[in-house]
Amino acid sequence: MHISTDEAPAVVATSFDKLKGSFIYMICGVIGYLPFHTLRIFCLRMLKAKVGKRTGIYRGFEVRRPRLLTIGNSSVIGHGALLDARCGLTIGDNVNLSNEVMIWTLHHDYNDSNFAQTGAPVTIGNYAWICSRAVILPGVTIGEGAVVAAGAVVTRDVAPYTVVGGVPAKAIAKRNENLNYDLGDAILPII
Repeated sequence: MHISTDEAPAVVATSFDKLKGSFIYMICGVIGYLPFHTLRIFCLRMLKAKVGKRTGIYRGFEVRRPRLLTIGNSSVIGHGALLDARCGLTIGDNVNLSNEVMIWTLHHDYNDSNFAQTGAPVTIGNYAWICSRAVILPGVTIGEGAVVAAGAVVTRDVAPYTVVGGVPAKAIAKRNENLNYDLGDAILPII
């Protein structure tokens, strides 16, 4: 196959972008296992992630496209969390993401003949609690103070101060709206 000189730069740029993305992905894999929050957060900030003050990011987490990741103040990201920020991921203040939570912003369109990628940003409001092994799919907004029960699969927006659970997640309770705790007080420095 012959590639004209007009087309060659686009092919090279695409290959370079893939190589660069692969390199950043490998670096993020190493960052997830560094021994201290401050070191992990420093490295994420070097990769253009926006991480607030008094935030704890525990070991074993995975980040995809850190430059599109924003985490607010005093939030906690649990062990083994997967944060897919390829289409943009915003996590508010005092958010608790428990262990092994998966947040996806990009996936495949199973009806597309080419299995094309599709996605949208995810936003998680202040004081939200995403329990262990919950899955949040692209384009979802989790409202302020909302709770996603363990193992739930969230396919639609969750209203503020609503507790959801199940597959797919459905409203199961309401949460107290008078929240004023600071998760930054409970972060263990070396975990």
